Amino acid sequence: MNLPLVNLTHLDDLWFQVGGTLCNLTCHHCFISCSPHNRSFGFLDLETVRRYLDESVELGVKEYYFTGGEPFLNRDMLAILDLTLKYGPATVLTNGTVLKPEWLTRLRDAERESRYSLEFRVSIDGYTAEVNDAVRGAGTFERILRGIELLVAFGFLPIITVTRVDDDADDAKLYAAFVRLLKEHGYARPRIKILPSLRIGAEATRRRGYSDGERVTGQMLDGYDQNLLVCSHARMITDRGVYVCPILIESPEAKLGATLVESLREFAIDKPACYTCWQYGAICSNVAVEAQG
Repeated sequence: MNLPLVNLTHLDDLWFQVGGTLCNLTCHHCFISCSPHNRSFGFLDLETVRRYLDESVELGVKEYYFTGGEPFLNRDMLAILDLTLKYGPATVLTNGTVLKPEWLTRLRDAERESRYSLEFRVSIDGYTAEVNDAVRGAGTFERILRGIELLVAFGFLPIITVTRVDDDADDAKLYAAFVRLLKEHGYARPRIKILPSLRIGAEATRRRGYSDGERVTGQMLDGYDQNLLVCSHARMITDRGVYVCPILIESPEAKLGATLVESLREFAIDKPACYTCWQYGAICSNVAVEAQG
């Protein structure tokens, strides 16, 4: 059998499952089914993050990403970002609903004192409360918008990530609607990233899982630019060890070791969710479209 093997060509990005699977929201499309009750993966503490940051320096890591669950439920989160900004650029993926002015004051000051940038990616999945709240929970639309407004007020330019919750969504119309919404809320030139859904976890129940034919084969990588795949240039730290990517932490085969050095090996992208990464590429990156004018 010709397995679709992807080599780690360069370890540029290091991800941290800093919030575990604990989240203040229960989104019906979450690919790892995070919730206020899901503790299958735990928080990462400051010293664990420090240990991997130190290891990453010798391996040439250039950027650091923090996800969950909701990262800001972790009481060490501010200290972790303070520390990380001494090593390189940092990005936090958040739902934006628990941010506090005093936290953003501290983070703004930390970024100003650093030679590196601090990015925020905020998830919202409908440009109306009706659409968003059906997926993310009642009242979340207004709470997320308040979080975005707060970030903008503190001088941050968050990347707004929008998952296609409807297979028939028109990306151009979706983008235009979000630009209008965000400008109405004080974000003059919003940065927007539209994402495909991953049909695992809660999303497999909400709509459907992957069909048998939705799998990557070895032949499908012939002539394919593997640099588009996060597993070719990144690894994921969890409280259970190092995994191949942020998406596959619930796949036992995706655990590659306890240290970064142990994880520096090829991986077969034959898991169902790998098909979406192969289709779209770069879904975990910070690449976004900035509104003009």
